[in-house]
Amino acid sequence: MKMSRRKLLMGSASVGAGLLLGFEVSAKAPVPGALSDSFQPNAWLQITDDGRVLFQLHKVEMGQGVMTSLATIIGEELDFDPANFEVQMAGVHPDFTDPNLYSQMTGASASVRGSWTSLREAGAAARALLVVAAAQRWGIEPSQCDTDDGRVLNSSAGQSLSYAELASEASQLKPVSYQLKAAADYRWIGKSVARLDSADKSTGRAEFGMDVVRPGMKTSVVVRCPHFGGRLESWQKDSVIGLDGVLDAFVIHSGIAIVADGYWQARKAAQALQVQWHKGPLAGLNSAKIRRGQEQALQQQPHLVLQRGDIETALGDAREVLDVKYAAPYFHHSPMEPQNATALYTLDSDGRGNHCEVWAPNQAPDICRELAVEYGGLEHANVEIHTTLLGGGFGRRGYPDFVAEVVAIARQVPGTPIKLIWSREDDMQHDYYRAATFHSLKGAVNPQGTIEAWQHHIVAPSIIRGLGVSMMSVNLPPWVPRVVARSLGKWVGGAAARFDPTTAEGAKIPYTAEHVSVGQIEHDPGVPHGFWRSVGFSYNSFASEGFVDELAQAAGRDPLDFRMQQLADAPRQKTVLQLAAEKAGWGQARAGLSQGIAVAQPFLSHCAMVVEVSVVGNQYTVERVVAAVDCGLAINPAIIKAQIQSGIVYGLTAAIKNPVTIEDGRVLQSNFHDLPVLRINETPVMEVHIVDSLASPTGIGEVGVPTVAPALANALFAATGQRLRELPLRLV
Repeated sequence: MKMSRRKLLMGSASVGAGLLLGFEVSAKAPVPGALSDSFQPNAWLQITDDGRVLFQLHKVEMGQGVMTSLATIIGEELDFDPANFEVQMAGVHPDFTDPNLYSQMTGASASVRGSWTSLREAGAAARALLVVAAAQRWGIEPSQCDTDDGRVLNSSAGQSLSYAELASEASQLKPVSYQLKAAADYRWIGKSVARLDSADKSTGRAEFGMDVVRPGMKTSVVVRCPHFGGRLESWQKDSVIGLDGVLDAFVIHSGIAIVADGYWQARKAAQALQVQWHKGPLAGLNSAKIRRGQEQALQQQPHLVLQRGDIETALGDAREVLDVKYAAPYFHHSPMEPQNATALYTLDSDGRGNHCEVWAPNQAPDICRELAVEYGGLEHANVEIHTTLLGGGFGRRGYPDFVAEVVAIARQVPGTPIKLIWSREDDMQHDYYRAATFHSLKGAVNPQGTIEAWQHHIVAPSIIRGLGVSMMSVNLPPWVPRVVARSLGKWVGGAAARFDPTTAEGAKIPYTAEHVSVGQIEHDPGVPHGFWRSVGFSYNSFASEGFVDELAQAAGRDPLDFRMQQLADAPRQKTVLQLAAEKAGWGQARAGLSQGIAVAQPFLSHCAMVVEVSVVGNQYTVERVVAAVDCGLAINPAIIKAQIQSGIVYGLTAAIKNPVTIEDGRVLQSNFHDLPVLRINETPVMEVHIVDSLASPTGIGEVGVPTVAPALANALFAATGQRLRELPLRLV
């Protein structure tokens, strides 16, 4: 794909030990929120002569800490305390496109690893210009200057100037060479600096989507067909018009929108609405039928994503073949803040759609803009997206269907700000769930007690197929008609689905084995599905690391020793395994506790966990989880530990609690009473140990999720002898 100018620091070329970068911002695409009189060396930074230093945060803050981590990276090279940044959530701009995701999406644990180089360069390049500006004023060489937390110093003469005092002069300079800091000189990177969003979140000053208030705002809810793929047959508008506070009701693409003075009036009207739905093509579909379809799909020829040796011969010649099935169910996202968005749609003097402003907690502002263009009938230049803080995302807010809805509603009541609010029931019954998957694993160990053969076939739907339209739309130039973008998107999605890379994440084992085969089989029952925190790793690691334990048992080997012996080509995984085992006291659990272990390498990081459980009858308690993680250079160790702990809680919820079940083409459950999440009294003691590293930072936001379920299943086997191969983990 053509990179265009989105990396911002244009015209780079080697100059000695430094780099020469251009600092101009694309004239064709002004950065949203740019101040006219500021020093703006790149899309991320602005410095004003009155002392403001603004950082445009191009990744959304949904609790994972990117506001602090990314500010720390650019602040380090700018030599400016990140705590003193004025952080703004960035609008849509090509320079903010993630090179790994080909959009402005926040996901795939790519925020830090994808921004590490560009933000360092942006900070260092800006600092170099400020130094040149100071040197010119003092009549000395730039090499005689230094910087210290927002000031340029001339130590020999005892002079100093603040960045604010130099902003105007620096803005007139042409590109200069610069050098990045050595790791030994870092002041903030590698330290647990306080989170930049903590104070505002603690005092209520932080603005989440639900906090948005606009003058004259009205509230809307949407009544949707409970059956996936169903359609509207009939409804009675007069069943709600006339109710207290109800202003209007009308049909939009996803259901019936009700607009009222406030949320309670809109919700009461939704309950009173008389409506008939056609159940659609999934009528009669239930979880049992989905499982039978998955079992039948296993008869298909898989698309191979990893093949080594001759798996058929190896399995045929093996003395004993272990042949088992693993399964993971649909599971919900349940961010604490339900889906919501606010939109103001205005008309021009001719009564045609002219402009739309959207405030939304989302993971993909450029996709939000595309949806506003489509559902608002607008030009790209006339859509403005404001991303608020997110009360959790976990992949769900990368599917901003709520933005499409609020724009469609606001279009019907132009000039009036509309806030759309989903209920918890809406959120749970109209999710893009973690897909239900089915796994066939066959394997054998040789007389030496190591893996001889490994075969893993994964039955799962494709996420990429559903994303094709959106991803193509955000990457094509704005002048390409939407109908063309949609056609190309469907073609791309269809072509990519058969080898969707997300399907096999976590299934490509790092263990040395002569004969290995991993294949995927696309099977889509029609239930909406999408990115769920750690995506394919969440179910493939469960199956793979459970199966490794089974092979260790077949070989009569200790699960840790069995893994360690076969990680000759994965030294970083060996390191985290050894560290987790050492800190947990592997094999030395106190009386009444049993241990299980697992390891994975999600998003270029490496994470191992030891889980300790106690069992009474068929009930168990997760007592302790010890994790070791190698995510390269630790930008902020406190945030890394918090994210691993968060992943443990999220992963345990999916490993222990009720799954989403389907009946008659709809979700049976509706709220936390029947889809509970892990509560604080159920949360185990958690320890997180970080491997020291100077390697480039890798992912962390989702890294704590994949290993906790298999480690727990392996601990339960150690405790009871029951091999649990299906989530949630229930002893009998």
